Amino acid sequence: MKTRKKIPHLKSESAEIDFWSKNDSADYIDYSKAKKVSFPNLKPTTKMISLRLPEALIDRLKVMANKKDIPYQSLIKLLLSDKVDEELKR
Repeated sequence: MKTRKKIPHLKSESAEIDFWSKNDSADYIDYSKAKKVSFPNLKPTTKMISLRLPEALIDRLKVMANKKDIPYQSLIKLLLSDKVDEELKR
């Protein structure tokens, strides 16, 4: 078993950032003893934007969303996310 180095007390966040950018955390932390945890209540951060769309497009989105029984804004987010993922894989 490898002897781990002691993590020094750092006086500021910038000192901590500098320290970890120059050192390997595996020299200080035994990851074999790490436990898996989940954070079920975390929500991704979102930012509100204003987007002008043709009324006909909004009406079509509302029809689609109604068929899927979800709010049309949620449908727009799903469609955008799928399309962005698809484009990034190209």
